[in-house]
Amino acid sequence: MVRAFLDANVLFSAAYHHDAGLRRLWKTPRIKLVTSRYAAEEARRNLDEPTQLHDLEVLLGEVEIWEATPADRPFSPPIKLPEKDRPILLAAIQGHATHLLTGDFKHFGPFYGRTVEGVLILPPSEFLRRIY
Repeated sequence: MVRAFLDANVLFSAAYHHDAGLRRLWKTPRIKLVTSRYAAEEARRNLDEPTQLHDLEVLLGEVEIWEATPADRPFSPPIKLPEKDRPILLAAIQGHATHLLTGDFKHFGPFYGRTVEGVLILPPSEFLRRIY
């Protein structure tokens, strides 16, 4: 089964626009959606409208929430990420995700298409292209 870990920016985008194409992720039965409290909190902090926050909570109700055990350890293969992004990849790894979906091109973009400890890092659009 595909286990797709959703970064905060994916959660934010899905909640921000009620008709966002990303919401297809929630409608695909062969995908198990996973995120972390860390990512969910970041998405909450960046949403202003009560309806968007409500939509986020509804979406999160269908997502497995995973929390990484804090660890300052290297990834294999080694990749360099800012401290704020390390918990995202670590939670994806520890949550047994097959994919990490992130729109964070600045920090994760150099790793798009690469697998780190069993987790394939992709932008959501590429993941959706591969699934459909």
